[in-house]
Amino acid sequence: MAKTTWTVDTVHSEVGFSVKHMMISKAKGTFEKFDAVIEADPEDLTDSKIEVTIDPSSINTRNEDRDNHLRSADFFDAENHSKITFVATDIKKKSGNNYDVTGDLTIRGTTKPVTIDVDYAGQSKDPMGGSTVAGFSGETKINRKEFGLTWNAAVETGGVLVGEEVKINFELEVQKQD
Repeated sequence: MAKTTWTVDTVHSEVGFSVKHMMISKAKGTFEKFDAVIEADPEDLTDSKIEVTIDPSSINTRNEDRDNHLRSADFFDAENHSKITFVATDIKKKSGNNYDVTGDLTIRGTTKPVTIDVDYAGQSKDPMGGSTVAGFSGETKINRKEFGLTWNAAVETGGVLVGEEVKINFELEVQKQD
């Protein structure tokens, strides 16, 4: 199959994260606004062009006060850094439909290389519209402090309010553009 352009179906996709909270539990959230430019042959992703853009002001942790704090200069500084981006620079097939997608992740003006473990779930024809769709899922971990997200507070039992390691995960359904 030839390399084609795919667009994200945001209704059937999600970009999420989790981070330790108070050293004893996890806070989870999603970004409600994101998009991607994907030029790929889903049967062989190694030569793909992948660029993802996330709006940090669209963060949703189901707590308005926490979301507003995360948008502030203490964390994402969404007013001055309106985009989180990921641009793939190297894609290696690990096995079957599993790939390591390495690229430049930019958060709050800081760019670092990150490798994402990506699984290709296959393709199907959408019975409601006839377009070809493909599914991908992936995950990675980053240290938030490396991207300038350094705010924290001590908790009385020892440790800190927010963990350094952030797990990022996504489920993407993409539509083939004819």
